[in-house]
Amino acid sequence: MLALLAVSLRRPTLSPGRTLLLCLTALLITWCVVRGIRLSVPFPRPAEFGLGLQWAPQGHRPGFPSMHTAAAFAMAGVLFYTGRRSVAWVGLIYAGVIAWSRLCLGLHFPTDVLAGAVTGVACTAIAVRLLPLQFRWLGKFSAYWFRLAPPWARHK
Repeated sequence: MLALLAVSLRRPTLSPGRTLLLCLTALLITWCVVRGIRLSVPFPRPAEFGLGLQWAPQGHRPGFPSMHTAAAFAMAGVLFYTGRRSVAWVGLIYAGVIAWSRLCLGLHFPTDVLAGAVTGVACTAIAVRLLPLQFRWLGKFSAYWFRLAPPWARHK
């Protein structure tokens, strides 16, 4: 996903700084939401019910929703928002492969993966809504925010 993000930064519709800030914000929101859901709804993984074969040991941790799937779909959503559709479709296919691998390895139920995909896309939508507010906030804390503007400068 990072390689796809790097390819999309070559000719972005947004500036590279905005694209990276959007990506980091979407991933941070995704991580917080998934952790919050896991703390409030500690649904076990399939191996704890004795279902299927778990190929990678995970221990006794909640698995709803899938963090890997949520992060992959959040990154795919960022790629769609930045406007590079060909790269975004590759990212979406890659996110689908990640979701399938979580099922194939026996680490998650299908509902875990579906909830992870929905969570990732929703968190990207939230990050897109927050992007203008972040730049307004970051503008107040730039290196020159403390200097007074000359009297002839126009204020917005």
